[in-house]
Amino acid sequence: MEFLQRRCPACDGGAAADFLRKGDLRLVRCNACEMIFANPVPREFETGDFYDHSGQYYLSPDKLAGDFAPVRFNRELRLFRRHVETGRVLDVGCSTGAFLHQLQSRFPNSYDVLGTDVAGPALDHAETKGVPVRRGKFLEQKFEHPFDAITFWAVVEHLVHPRPFLAKAAETLRPGGFCFILVPNFRSLATRILGARYRYILPQHVNYFTASTLIKLCSPEFEIRRLTSTHFNPLVILGDLRGRAPATDSTRATLLGRTTKMKQNRALAPLRLAYSAAESILSRLMLADNLVVVLQRKKSKGELKVSGLNSAR
Repeated sequence: MEFLQRRCPACDGGAAADFLRKGDLRLVRCNACEMIFANPVPREFETGDFYDHSGQYYLSPDKLAGDFAPVRFNRELRLFRRHVETGRVLDVGCSTGAFLHQLQSRFPNSYDVLGTDVAGPALDHAETKGVPVRRGKFLEQKFEHPFDAITFWAVVEHLVHPRPFLAKAAETLRPGGFCFILVPNFRSLATRILGARYRYILPQHVNYFTASTLIKLCSPEFEIRRLTSTHFNPLVILGDLRGRAPATDSTRATLLGRTTKMKQNRALAPLRLAYSAAESILSRLMLADNLVVVLQRKKSKGELKVSGLNSAR
């Protein structure tokens, strides 16, 4: 297997120190901006070939059932709708098309959607759900008309070179259009408790963001409209504390299925209220499982502006 040496994906710095090792995964921290990233990484992560032949996880019954459950994208949809009520939407790294399927199903005739990915089998499934797709590398694609919104849901942590993707998004959006990015939060409560045992420290995740390093990644073509943390799954913490072996794709898919069933079980409504309260507190403290940033393409040139932040930890 061929490996690639990397510079810092946030600031392009060349100097970094060892931070953590987990099996064959080596994480380093940039000396300049403190961005944590995997180095070296397999070349197939850069080309996208890995995701074209690793569809077993994304197409597993538990994963599909979880992704297409009505509750799956509740948080993302609420945030998305606050900023974009109608228009053309591009989901980069759309996988099986679950987000766009939910958008179409819940808000018919409000959005003109398109998904793009390098994973052929996942896109095949998206098409069976009625989601129009564009196959191939996002950076090499040309679009006839600008989009009102572009989403990167759980994608940027996989990108060996994320900055060109944000620059391409800025080019592809209309002036004033929105870009949504969700990534795992490397200063979440789960990460603080579990350390290297956390199941989402894994080879396919090559970037590990905090709020401050996520801000550094953002292109100057954007203004930051909101930065917050979201999602909390205590079952992950309990499972990883007990687990003696690293979580596999199969166990991650199984946990997603269990979590989805719990969210849909009416008998657990009181428990969900307590869970929602805990998640709300963690979100305010920027300790929830994920970070979400909402970017708006500038209508005129200027410096990057930051507004509406919960925190910049």
